[in-house]
Formats: sequence, C-alpha cells, structure tokens
Amino acid sequence: MPEMRQLHVYDCALMRAVPMRVMLAMLLVAGNLAIALVVVPSAWAEPETCPPVCDQIPNSAWIDRRAVPLVSVYGWPALAGVAASVTGTTPRFRFEQVCATPSFPQDSRISAVAARATAERPEGQWQLQAQVIHWRGDTARGGDVAASVFAAAVAAVRACQLGSPNQSPSITDDEPNRMAAVISGPTIMHTYLVAHPASSTLSELTLWASSPPTVEWPVVSDAGVLDALIAPLCEAYIGSCS
Repeated sequence: MPEMRQLHVYDCALMRAVPMRVMLAMLLVAGNLAIALVVVPSAWAEPETCPPVCDQIPNSAWIDRRAVPLVSVYGWPALAGVAASVTGTTPRFRFEQVCATPSFPQDSRISAVAARATAERPEGQWQLQAQVIHWRGDTARGGDVAASVFAAAVAAVRACQLGSPNQSPSITDDEPNRMAAVISGPTIMHTYLVAHPASSTLSELTLWASSPPTVEWPVVSDAGVLDALIAPLCEAYIGSCS
C-alpha cells in the first residue's frame, strides 16, 4: 500500500511505542501532507492584492473582523493589522496542537507564503487564531496542493481523539473545500477551514477556550463564517474568481 512507504520516517523504537490504530491515523495524515513541494521564485507584490505570484499575504485576504464569532463581546481587531508572517515555517492549524496531531517531514505548508493573526484573552475567555496560507505560481498545481492539505486537515480533525483521547471532534459542516468543526473536552474549540483552489490558498479561523468557557458560545451559522473566509480571497488574488 502507498501508505506503508511513509514508515521510513519513524525509527523502530517509535513504532514499538505507538499503538497500531494511532500509527494508521498518522499514516493517513502523512500520506496527504507529504506531497511534492511547490517552490517558485518570489516576486514583490502590493500588500492589498496579488497577481499569480505573491511573496506576502495581502491585507485584503483576511476575514472581516465583524464576521468573526463573538466580535460583539471581544471586539476582535482587524486581522491584517495584527498578522505576522510565518513564511518559511510549517504553519500548523491550531487544532493540531489540541489534537496532538503528529508532524511530518516534507509538509507542503513549509513551501507556502503564510501569515498568522492571533488575539489572546485571559484564561477562560475565548482565544483566536487565523491563518492564510498561499502557494505561489501555477494555480493548477498550487490548487491541487491546497486541496490536498485541506483533505489532510479534515482527516486529522476526525482522528483528533486518537492523539488526544479526552478531546472529541465533531464535523458540523462538511462540504467540498469547506469545513467547520467543534472539538469538545478540556479545551472547547470551534474551527473553520476553507480551501480556495482557484487562488491556491487556505484560510483558517479557530476560536477556543478552556472548559467551561466564561462566555457561552453564541448561535452561529457555520456557512456564514465559511462564506466570510472565502469572500476576501476573491478580492485579494486577482483573477481567481470569475
């Protein structure tokens, strides 16, 4: 099976220590994440919009702060204003920490242009992380990479309990290239992820709090939040939506 070729990344001691069901979940995620890197020479671009080759995340690519859940309580900042570049790293999704999702060599996210915005609040309050991840160059290839990383992320959310037995995942919106999920347990997490293959881009929004949170989670339309994540990408990446 193709998955078995990934076993070379683990040494014998690790394989003896990890239960088989956890190993199978690791291989599933690794098979999706360990894909060919897309490396294209960078080019200077305007901070608001991007042509097909971009060396930064445009300011206009971020979800509108007013569309972020709990904005009426926390007054979230404009995410472009607090975003920091994480290009050249592996910009892992926030749920991967809670789920103890294993990392793998040759993760294709390391080749992407990426930025992360965070808003920290006191313990017990809701915290926020947003990320935009973009693969430069040919969108036919970059779009496939974005879709593959998205599929791996969905698989990793479903496998969350294998890495963190006290955390229980539930996919609340499962569409092609769009996902919303709730992860319950010692940490309560609401995570939203969209892939936009036409611009070779992923956008993540995650909010979490220790259980029980100080502020009750409101009634929120998952579809509305996912729409608000996608809409700015059409504006930011010129020609990606027609």
